[in-house]
Amino acid sequence: EPGLLVGRIEQRDPLRRFDGYVTPGATSGKIARDVLDKGDQVYLSGESGDQVYLSGDILVMDELGYLYFRERAGDSFRWRGENVSSAEVEAALSRLLGHAGVVVYGVEIPGVEGRAGMAAIADPQARVDVAGLYQALSSALPPFARPVFIRLRTHLDTTGTFKLQKTRLRGEGWDPRRVPDPLFVLDPPRGRYVTLDGEMRDRICAGKCRF
Repeated sequence: EPGLLVGRIEQRDPLRRFDGYVTPGATSGKIARDVLDKGDQVYLSGESGDQVYLSGDILVMDELGYLYFRERAGDSFRWRGENVSSAEVEAALSRLLGHAGVVVYGVEIPGVEGRAGMAAIADPQARVDVAGLYQALSSALPPFARPVFIRLRTHLDTTGTFKLQKTRLRGEGWDPRRVPDPLFVLDPPRGRYVTLDGEMRDRICAGKCRF
């Protein structure tokens, strides 16, 4: 079954030290305490204790003991009572779009339980056929995994380590008043994506659209 890759922290061992990040909050978020023995962690004093570094990588192990990367922790979200893997949706979309850059994440809809899928797609040449995209996705993904929102960008920003910046995109959400890129939303009765403008946003926030 999928599991989180962790590493034991030993401050006196050069290979197992963890000096943390510039931001204290980021450092504390990467450390799990009370893992094996409760109360024996003294990370801040620099002594060796039972602290575990949380890598954020989800791995799976096969019957031979080989480990394979599955996805990053937090990249999954729950929608329509199902867990959606961002990595699986990204892979499916990228294949359909000729290996275009894709980032998938969950966003909230007022009054709706869970997080709806949103896909940011790199489309520098404006070639993505959004109108026909949903039909292509219908054969590639189950209904709960198909993105509700689509955002087209000229490019996808990366971090200093070349990871796609998903956190900022998630924070910007799907409000056309805040997002400068073309936005589209799924219209289930019509079975296609339609332009997401201010009027459509108000309808969604008022609960007049069912997904």
